[in-house]
Amino acid sequence: MDSTQRLLLPIRPLDHAHGPEDAPYTLVEYGDYECPDCGRLYVTLRNLQSDIASRLRVVFRHYPLSGIHHHAQQAAEAAEAAGAQGKFWEMHTLLFVRQAALHTKDLIRYAGELNLDVERFRKELKNQTYRDIVRADFIAGVQNGVYSTPGLFLNGVRYDDDSGRESLQSLLKI
Repeated sequence: MDSTQRLLLPIRPLDHAHGPEDAPYTLVEYGDYECPDCGRLYVTLRNLQSDIASRLRVVFRHYPLSGIHHHAQQAAEAAEAAGAQGKFWEMHTLLFVRQAALHTKDLIRYAGELNLDVERFRKELKNQTYRDIVRADFIAGVQNGVYSTPGLFLNGVRYDDDSGRESLQSLLKI
């Protein structure tokens, strides 16, 4: 198995992980908040996690394809800004559920809905406080051979097949 088939960067404390650390399945996603396939995968994973919550851990890393998704970079930074206030996953959900509305004014509105410190959030977005964190995820994805989104690794091994519910269910032996 060549190195592009294995996850080179192990899960780190700063990664955004949802689900138990000792889950038998860990899915690392390199994703883009403006990517339609990532949006569909979000719904699939949300449903799978509710079905098998104790058996699946999901780790999300940013991979904004800014050349085609013009709001993806700032959306990723918004998720990080929300995460700095303890609400990464809540913002993550809003960004995917509302993929068609990712302009700056939308992101600031979402911060208000999540009861974040909106002035801090607005300032961090304006100053691109989390640009380097998002960039580090992207670079790690490139090093792992991720070339499109979603880029998936299941238990450290690249998963290039269909990311639909049936395919993932059979892979997770549900």
